[in-house]
Amino acid sequence: MTRLIGAGRETVCYPDRGATARLPLPAGYNHLRHRTLIGHGRAAFEAAGTAVTTFQAHRASGMRVRAEGGAVRPGGRVVVGIGFGPLRIEAPCEVIWTACEPARVGFAYGTLTGHPECGEESFVVEIDPDGTVWFTVTAFSRPNSWYTRLAGPVVPFLQLRYARWLGRHVRRLAAAA
Repeated sequence: MTRLIGAGRETVCYPDRGATARLPLPAGYNHLRHRTLIGHGRAAFEAAGTAVTTFQAHRASGMRVRAEGGAVRPGGRVVVGIGFGPLRIEAPCEVIWTACEPARVGFAYGTLTGHPECGEESFVVEIDPDGTVWFTVTAFSRPNSWYTRLAGPVVPFLQLRYARWLGRHVRRLAAAA
């Protein structure tokens, strides 16, 4: 069951809270949807789901993650460190919705004030009836700082590259389990 968290709270810096849980994505944003084949079978699904919901996949991809409770928690705050050394950017987020179903597990976080982008991103692992396991990143965002506005079309390109990179790490973590 997908659970929308804190719908009455105005904590995120955009009006379309929870929109990654449904399609179409809202207008006025850059959209991203990238799907990666992870593997086959219940073990791959469970390992990939754990990697996503504990931020193990984010960390394996090179991101620095600080999460309340260490894992996805409804309404929990997450800070993702993007970049390296003195060029690291802190990106604060809040978990907007979670999914914990027999064939689907994942979550979405939304940007908080101070994030360089404005929008939402979901990370979902699904298993098809034939046992095929997929990892999907869905996002909508627009610039929320001078440097992301200045970067223009480079930002959506980098977001797609990161979604692909993250998918490879989820696949590797699922295969290693």
